[in-house]
Amino acid sequence: MFVIGAILTFALNFETGFIDLDLVGYLLMGAGIVVFVIGLVLALRKRQSVTTVESGVTADGGTVTQRRTSTTPPADVV
Repeated sequence: MFVIGAILTFALNFETGFIDLDLVGYLLMGAGIVVFVIGLVLALRKRQSVTTVESGVTADGGTVTQRRTSTTPPADVV
């Protein structure tokens, strides 16, 4: 979006009667920056993974293993 906005603003030099290409270009560049910043924040946010493994023995002597994985820790885990 940023590149298309820059092309509309700085590279094209023709006039249209119904739309201002410079304004559209600046709006696209601004939107491109906002999308980039939001994507950067979402990519760099701290992610945590919690894996819980529980093992036990059943009444008939068999073993039971249960594994749970979550990407966000419970509220009581610090």
